Amino acid sequence: MMTDPIADMLTRVRNAGQASHKWVDMPVSKNKIEIARLLEESYFVHAHKVLEDGRFGVLRVYLKYHEGKPIIRHLERVSRPGRRRYVGKDEIPRVRNGLGMAILSTSAGMLSDRAARAAGVGGEVLALVW
Repeated sequence: MMTDPIADMLTRVRNAGQASHKWVDMPVSKNKIEIARLLEESYFVHAHKVLEDGRFGVLRVYLKYHEGKPIIRHLERVSRPGRRRYVGKDEIPRVRNGLGMAILSTSAGMLSDRAARAAGVGGEVLALVW
C-alpha cells in the first residue's frame, strides 16, 4: 500500500532521469498533474499528458536532458504525511538563489515559490527542485 503518492511520483521522475529514460509513467491524480504542470512551466521537463488506459489513467512526463545529463539534478520531498511543513508568505524558501524551485500547495492552488511570493500567499512546501 502506497501512503505517499507525491513522494512516489518524485522518486519515479528522479529514477527515470538517472536511467536516461525519455519519459516516465505513473498513476494519475489531480495533484500529480499540477506538479507536472509546474515542472513544465519552469522548464524542468518537456511536457506531460494524461493517457487513458481503460481504468484510472496514466500520467506521462517527458524528461529533459542537457548534454546527456538530466535537467533535474535534485528532487526532494519536504512535507511528508508524517511531518507537514507549512510556511507563511514571508518564509517561502529560495532554492539555489532562484535557480531552483519550491512547489507549494496554497489556498490559491499549487504554485511555484515565485508565484506564491507574487500572490502573497504561503502554504505547505511539497518539494524542492533544482
